[in-house]
Amino acid sequence: MAEVRFQGVSKIYPPRRGAAPVTVLRDLDLAVADGEFLVLVGPSGCGKSTLLRLLAGLETPSSGAISVGGRSVVGLRPSQRDVAMVFQSYALYPHLRVRDNIGFGLRRSRPRTLPQQLQDSLHQLARGWPKGLQVPSLRERRIEARVAEVAGLLELDALLDRLPKELSGGQKQRVALGRAIARQPSVFLMDEPLSNLDAKLRNGTRAQIVALQRRLGTTTLYVTHDQVEAMTMGHRIAVLNQGRLQQLGTPMQLYRQPANLFVAQFIGSPPMNLLPVTVAGPQQVALAQQRLSVAPEGAAPLGALLGQSLTAGLRPEHLRLAGTATPETLTARICHLEALGNEQVITCRLVAGDHLVVVRVPPEQTVHLEQKVNLEVDPAGWRLFDGDGVAI
Repeated sequence: MAEVRFQGVSKIYPPRRGAAPVTVLRDLDLAVADGEFLVLVGPSGCGKSTLLRLLAGLETPSSGAISVGGRSVVGLRPSQRDVAMVFQSYALYPHLRVRDNIGFGLRRSRPRTLPQQLQDSLHQLARGWPKGLQVPSLRERRIEARVAEVAGLLELDALLDRLPKELSGGQKQRVALGRAIARQPSVFLMDEPLSNLDAKLRNGTRAQIVALQRRLGTTTLYVTHDQVEAMTMGHRIAVLNQGRLQQLGTPMQLYRQPANLFVAQFIGSPPMNLLPVTVAGPQQVALAQQRLSVAPEGAAPLGALLGQSLTAGLRPEHLRLAGTATPETLTARICHLEALGNEQVITCRLVAGDHLVVVRVPPEQTVHLEQKVNLEVDPAGWRLFDGDGVAI
């Protein structure tokens, strides 16, 4: 079992040059199930990478407990934690060939006597010599077999004798993954591993990582800034902001039922439209004196909030272009247009309240800048937040 658990974890960096201490993580509780693929997202500086470094043993928590498989790892050396980390910069050894980069962790996983080290080194040196001149080493043969197995898994067989400088970005990333996989750790830690790749290569490598994790069943914590990676790779997503966990759930739970305004705006591309409204009735909200219906399943708490000011959220797909104006359509003017091939994303300025909203429209629909349009609101699309930004 490789369940990962953070309990009350905080990380505070001491003051420098007279500045105040920097708090990166604040009393964070988080549990990752055995075999789960958890994606960590949040703005820069929110504590995502620090969380991985604490688990890997590269940083020490200021307070709290961290365990892997029920065993506390606080105070253990990185090599004793049974975790493997894949860095954003690949971190390959430039003087080692691909086969030796993949096998690097295996060769340092157990202590060796001086004669064993000498025998292993002679075996590596004589690797390409005639069979009669090779130096036997059972340990090295096992490592070579494991390296060959991982290379076949990642389609690196033809690259084993190349140096990192002779590889493309995608190949370097696969070698970094191979080095982590070869050790067969209990937990994989991945810190934005695809950020240095171009869009096409990123898509292919993303699918490969997901397939590998599903095949190996290894508990994985994955840090990313990319919305597509977050929504398509993880079993669950943890959203962090200013060192605190904002929401933990499946991708669709975060998209459809954000816990607060931060999650509503952070998850989704384009982000959720936010509008100031007033509760006008048991199933109605008012936007700048214009009343709009709320579906019964989302209107249950409105009866007790009559007259209160709320923030209402609408995803771009919950607004549609209407042919004619009605009492419940919003009049707007198109001020920005993005044609993406499979859809068009238009930004409109509402006449009621002068607010900007983003709308998805089909690619074949004819629209142009400064066009006056009528927007129909899906009554089931409303997400309502109170004055503190917490979902109602």
